[in-house]
Amino acid sequence: MKDMTQDERRLWLIEHLIAERDDLAGLEVLDTAEDQRLLLRALVNVRPPWQASSELLAVQDRYLAGRLEERGGAVPLESIPVTEEGLAVWQGDITRLSADAIVNAANSQMLGCFVPNHHCIDNAIHTYAGIELRLACAELMEAQGHEEETGKAKVTPAFNLPSSYVVHTVGPIVYGPEPTLEDRRLLASCYTSSLDAAEEKGCRSIAFCCISTGEFRYPHKEAAATAVSCVRQWKQEHESDMEVIFDVFKPVDDSIYRELLAIG
Repeated sequence: MKDMTQDERRLWLIEHLIAERDDLAGLEVLDTAEDQRLLLRALVNVRPPWQASSELLAVQDRYLAGRLEERGGAVPLESIPVTEEGLAVWQGDITRLSADAIVNAANSQMLGCFVPNHHCIDNAIHTYAGIELRLACAELMEAQGHEEETGKAKVTPAFNLPSSYVVHTVGPIVYGPEPTLEDRRLLASCYTSSLDAAEEKGCRSIAFCCISTGEFRYPHKEAAATAVSCVRQWKQEHESDMEVIFDVFKPVDDSIYRELLAIG
């Protein structure tokens, strides 16, 4: 295949993903680059965990490498100040972090978010890792034979992300006005299970998202306090110098974590 421009790759991928499915025949492709980016993301979001040709993967990988640069490029951990404990807070897109592992807040099916262009972290991670991530997750789930339990963690390659691994964990859903004791136990387990999984892979750094604080409705302050407490305890018990980044998206979470870590 001849080398393509980024615009040509985007259109090639759109046309290929539409052609895979009879129910998408005749889908309109708009002219603007942004409309096409949204359409391509939606097509990736709804694509089942199918095998892909080497040609499709090659074009996708080149396209996603270009998208990473368009989005600001990979963020090296050396650019993020850490405390003496080896902890840090960073407000930004976790799919750009060059940590050894990043943590995905998954659901119990653990196949990624199928809602087109949804703003959850599960959707973003699967979008920018590429279609191989859903297939890798599906293979893990098929081998397991049942839905993923809350508080556990599984590891996959990160494929087109700057990180090496994605650690998938299912956080608790808060149904009442405040978390139950079981919710608190399960959230703590998400952090310790993820750290255990990353350690088993030999990771020297890991970036956590704010597990369960989105649509799972865990209160931000309490979730952050649990995250910091669990990480500190785990690092102490394991005598670990693993660098841990608390990646936040909202300013409120940035303020909460900076206060907990005593970062000005």
